[in-house]
Amino acid sequence: MRGTDEHDPAGAEGRRRVFYFNAGFLRQRRLRRIMELAAYDLRLGWPGPEDRIAVWGHSPYAARGEAAARRTGAGLIRLEDAWLRSVHPGRAGEPPLGLLIDTQRAHFDPSGPSDLEDLLARHPLDDTALMDRARAAIARLQEAHLSKYNAHDPAAPCPDPGYVLVIDQTRGDASVRIGGADANTFREMLYYAQEDHPGARIVIKTHPESAAGHRPGYFGPEDANGRIGLCTDPVSPWALLEGAIAVYTVSSQLGFEAIFAGHRPCVFGRPFYAGWGLTDDRSPLPLARRGRALSRAQLFAAAMILYPKWYDPYRDRLCGIEEAIGTLAALAREWREDRLGWQAHGMRLWKRAPLRKVFGRHGAVTFPGKPRRVPQMVWAGKAEAAPEDAVRVEDGFLRSRGLGAELVPPLSLVLDRRGIYYDPTRPSDLEDWIARRAHMRPDQTRRAEALIARITAEGRTKYNLGGTVPDLPRGHRILVPGQVEDDASIRAGAGRIRTNLALLEAARAAHPDAVLLYKPHPDVEAGLRAGAIAEEDALALADMVLSKADPAALLGMVDEVWTMTSLMGFEALMRGCRVTTTGAPFYAGWGLTPDLGPVPARRQARPGLPGLVHAALIDYPRYFDPQTGLPCPPEIVLDRLASGAVPHPGPANRLLSKLQGLFASRAALWR
Repeated sequence: MRGTDEHDPAGAEGRRRVFYFNAGFLRQRRLRRIMELAAYDLRLGWPGPEDRIAVWGHSPYAARGEAAARRTGAGLIRLEDAWLRSVHPGRAGEPPLGLLIDTQRAHFDPSGPSDLEDLLARHPLDDTALMDRARAAIARLQEAHLSKYNAHDPAAPCPDPGYVLVIDQTRGDASVRIGGADANTFREMLYYAQEDHPGARIVIKTHPESAAGHRPGYFGPEDANGRIGLCTDPVSPWALLEGAIAVYTVSSQLGFEAIFAGHRPCVFGRPFYAGWGLTDDRSPLPLARRGRALSRAQLFAAAMILYPKWYDPYRDRLCGIEEAIGTLAALAREWREDRLGWQAHGMRLWKRAPLRKVFGRHGAVTFPGKPRRVPQMVWAGKAEAAPEDAVRVEDGFLRSRGLGAELVPPLSLVLDRRGIYYDPTRPSDLEDWIARRAHMRPDQTRRAEALIARITAEGRTKYNLGGTVPDLPRGHRILVPGQVEDDASIRAGAGRIRTNLALLEAARAAHPDAVLLYKPHPDVEAGLRAGAIAEEDALALADMVLSKADPAALLGMVDEVWTMTSLMGFEALMRGCRVTTTGAPFYAGWGLTPDLGPVPARRQARPGLPGLVHAALIDYPRYFDPQTGLPCPPEIVLDRLASGAVPHPGPANRLLSKLQGLFASRAALWR
């Protein structure tokens, strides 16, 4: 039986020489890299009996390696894509996020045990932590609508619920052929789906490769009639399974996923997931070796956690399923939101190149000119420059190392279809996420808490400017962060107190004996935005004015924060500070802050701090990795900020930002 460390299963044995006879191995750099990280030394040449030969499953090209193995006595290793592969099928040229490397036989070959079958039959699968990981991963896959291929839209309509789902596969696929099935098996399956459920509608789900025109399936339009319909649309597999009353499959991965959607699928082939008490097995050739009864979590743990080699493209290493899900979720979200392209409005010239990098990998990002029938986006503060239904765009909350006003490109951006997070006069997507996160799974809470711990330990803030903090007076310290007074968040959500001076006055009136610390906003300090207070006026109210002080270090030295709508209030909550708001920032009104301003009555949910952080830093923004050019999870952005592998402001940026401020009134120049 194979080892249980999915990160380095071959490490204890040392590197193994593995030869290959398929030119595809030369072309697929990701495949070679995963094998190298899994301690297999891929090479060309002629193997000896102590070596191994790698072949791709039971593809036509595998015959060369199989012949070489027979001649030399070398052992075979069969490779397949892992169960969470990519957005598009491999034939579209996208590299896989993982491999199945089996030293016995392909997982779909029932003629004898595979490494996967050994795990399912012999591994204890009784570790509580492993089972918790399995259940959490299942929930994440369902919530993010992730499958092997992911060029589907979770919002796309499925057939009306109440149907029997029959799953098609690609004609001649090795899992069908090697599993002892053929076209007659698919006909038999369709017959029994109708016979077992008289009067029920039948929906045949076409395989994604067939729908894309790569390979034919076993069913086609000729099979459709009044009772039987074909589903060729790119719908979410999880949504499709939710509407089914029964599931019929030969050996499809969708049948495997049906188990975790709560079904007991009727299986007419002999896939790896049949025979363990979780399927209704209709194959005439039962597998006596598979007599063990498994739970859903045990099946998932063996097949999805212990068996595959998952790859982290950001850190160039093997990883666990949790990182693989995070990667695929970011890639799938990018495709789902950007595939139709965008027409962007209200974007200053310097923002256009970063926008194309973040939103333009799957569809063109164009700017005002001839109207295009594509989704519209607009910089949130320029909403009047776009159609009413335009999606609003803004910087995320882990933005960069340097100011946006100094033209430093962002590492995170948000897309909001309902409103925008800083405008409390209307609902926003962030509000919806916060309300949803009032109820969190344990794994979600752990992830948010780990993010909080890392952000606070590493001193991360929105702009990560650094700086020093002078010695502070003793006493009850209250930080009053200044803001840009003409900022959209002030205009939309500041309430009665709308200036930095008025905020200082209110904080002093409420706390006459406290140590009041005023920190000007960095954009204001840089002379790029409005909101400056004369130092003598500030010192008439505050005990100290902390110019160019490190916000992260400062938050660790104060007891309380008073703010209108500043993001520093959110950053202070993560550091355990009491935060009083006089306006209605996105984090106000949820029971986490004393709120002196009018907050929307619709904010009735009561998430904990982990729920707020999960919504604001994991669910809501999109993150961009400047090193790989890929969308990424927030943990990768923290890696880049820690390593310094992020865009930095330079003299040219600073000069252009000054000119931008000088000519801000000439909007046509910047749009």
